[in-house]
Amino acid sequence: MIIASRTFGLAVLHGLIAIFLLEIVGSLIFSFILKLTSVQESGLQVVITAASFIALFAGGFISGGKGKEKGWMLGGLTGLLYSLVIFLFQYLGYDRLFDQQQIIYHVCFMLIAMMGGILGVNLTSKSRTSA
Repeated sequence: MIIASRTFGLAVLHGLIAIFLLEIVGSLIFSFILKLTSVQESGLQVVITAASFIALFAGGFISGGKGKEKGWMLGGLTGLLYSLVIFLFQYLGYDRLFDQQQIIYHVCFMLIAMMGGILGVNLTSKSRTSA
């Protein structure tokens, strides 16, 4: 039991680290695009949102791959902890709660991370037999 929870914790930690690293790299790229070109932030909003979904999917995939079982739980926990970190940053740093739109985004983030976790378990599982 303790081994499984430790493995799950490390898998979720790897997923969270991957998400935040991808978000940091994406933020740097988008900030350079905004600084060095005439593109406005409103023009990149859809691309930024898509990049966030990709980062959450990748984090869930890594969590599921590292955990090797219960990918939906690992991905969901990864998405939930990501949302919790963002919520705490926003609440403690800016004294603002999530608005309705942000709640919808973060529920979708959790669902996307769950899908990534499921796929991560199924594609990286050693117990699969080759056809």
